[in-house]
Amino acid sequence: MYQANDKRYEEMKYNRCGNSGLKLPAVSLGLWHNFGSKDNFDNMQAMCYTAFDKGITHFDLANNYGPVPGSAEENFGTILKKGLGAYRDELIISSKAGYGMWSGPYGDGGSKKYLVASLDQSLKRMGLDYVDIFYHHRWDPETPLEETVHALDGIVRSGKALYVGISNYNKEQTMEAARMFKELGTPFIINQRSYSIFNRQIETDGLKDYAAANGIGIITFSPLQQGILTDRYLNGIPADSRVKTSGVFLNESAITSETIAKVRALKDVAAKRGQTLAQMALSWIMRDGDITSVLIGASKPTQIIDSVGMLKARPFTDEERRIIDDISCN
Repeated sequence: MYQANDKRYEEMKYNRCGNSGLKLPAVSLGLWHNFGSKDNFDNMQAMCYTAFDKGITHFDLANNYGPVPGSAEENFGTILKKGLGAYRDELIISSKAGYGMWSGPYGDGGSKKYLVASLDQSLKRMGLDYVDIFYHHRWDPETPLEETVHALDGIVRSGKALYVGISNYNKEQTMEAARMFKELGTPFIINQRSYSIFNRQIETDGLKDYAAANGIGIITFSPLQQGILTDRYLNGIPADSRVKTSGVFLNESAITSETIAKVRALKDVAAKRGQTLAQMALSWIMRDGDITSVLIGASKPTQIIDSVGMLKARPFTDEERRIIDDISCN
């Protein structure tokens, strides 16, 4: 039976999520990739145990994570049953619904019908009575926002989620949702968006500043730009890389000579800071205190250990910030 590391809380930092009482670890583990039906279960379990042993208390899932859709939740449910679940009260478990999950008109979007049914399915797959955070995974222009907001509010009142969040909503959409949640008294605490040195959309659309000013947490995904901000592609595209095996989330056309030149320059900055490139990319996300947590993905336990190592980094100097901006934005 799994026995957690007694010193698991000594290294991790925990940040308050917006104006709520909930704290999230600076590094959270996402189960978007490598937890599906075709992946090795022993490796999944080792990654979850390693994460918790390093103080990562937050595990982020969605109904359609796999492949096949639902398999990541099923596998995580088995991991909970085999040992991690003994620490349920120390865990933050989140799931989402919004993208296509099952056939027909009720397996996608933002309707109350879909959101309630999807969460019920997710809870069964994971063997849970509730999730800590339940997100609407994407903006749905075909469903009135009022319906989606009321559905999420009802889910909290039913006891099936403690807090609610939204994902992939821009600033204007977030502002409107936040207004409705406030009127209902719903514990809306977080928005999940993509953010990296190479992808600064939450800065340009104003969401980052708005959330910080209005007590809304932000958790970011794809901080390593699907692996580009690592050493993985510096000497060509490996045969077992996501580009070669999938190509869905990262296309070969994105790995240009110009991009690789920027990555090499960023790696030099990281080396001078005493960090790996991946560690620096994660540190950069958390550089100013406006981001609650950064979601990492992993294919093996050592990557999780390396990611948590970024917590030991010193703050960025103004010169380092300028150099990183010059490299990545020009």
